[in-house]
Amino acid sequence: MENISLGPAGGNIKDATDQSFMADVVEASKEAPVLVDFWAPWCGPCKSLTPVLEKVVNDQQGKVKLVKVNIDENPGVAGQLGVRSIPAVFAFDKGRPVDAFQGALPEGQLREFIAKILGGTDEGQQLKEAIEKADELLQAGDIAQAAQIYGAVVEADPENITAIAGLARCYLANGDAERAGQILDMAGPERQTDPAIKSVRMAIELTADAPKDDELDVLIEKVTNDRSNHELRFELAEALVARGKNKEAADHLLKILSDDLNWEEGKAKAKLLELFEAAGPKDPATIEGRRRLSSLMFA
Repeated sequence: MENISLGPAGGNIKDATDQSFMADVVEASKEAPVLVDFWAPWCGPCKSLTPVLEKVVNDQQGKVKLVKVNIDENPGVAGQLGVRSIPAVFAFDKGRPVDAFQGALPEGQLREFIAKILGGTDEGQQLKEAIEKADELLQAGDIAQAAQIYGAVVEADPENITAIAGLARCYLANGDAERAGQILDMAGPERQTDPAIKSVRMAIELTADAPKDDELDVLIEKVTNDRSNHELRFELAEALVARGKNKEAADHLLKILSDDLNWEEGKAKAKLLELFEAAGPKDPATIEGRRRLSSLMFA
């Protein structure tokens, strides 16, 4: 196995296998947050990310741990978590996954990610607090006020990806997918792969063919009259996702998974993970859905 670390890991960093994952990650995260770095020897971006990730974790002096999983040798947990591309990093806290990102982030963004997990602050605290307030307003349905705050943050910090993505979500929530896409373009071509931008792009794609009210009502009635029909329930979940009803969609998908975790070769799980990505990590449907999915997977 190729070692892509720059130096000795120390007590804060270790390798794990599918067999040791429960002890090394799930149980260990009950003592301190654990980042799981899914990588492979052939992955070029992994070679860029891992040394920087190790450095940032070691700088935390034990406040957070890093566990590295070679997916070539240990594909099991990566498959269960829906890892589609690497590098992929999942944050576990108190026994459950709480956040994640894909791709080789620069050191500054890695520190921000870890600071968020640890509840830390930095020089941009005022802007972060404004974004948090806008996030709350958006989730509460106060789209106009949220958009105003996101817009103010973008004006103050034109490269703030979180605010750009949030502003785009506001336009999407108002049914203006075209303007939402234009807002995302403000991030520039080199940052379109950022998870926050990709998340909104996916949400735009998923809402492209939203069903009409009467079509949705028919599906709801069918599922009500045939509750054990997972195919119908999955169809309803897809329709709800397209209408932006993330919580309701997640509930139906999790109902399928509670009956059969690998239904249709993981079809429901894949759709749920897609919903999480499109909704974003702060959406209540993602937070609650990941918690419930984790309970099913690691019961």
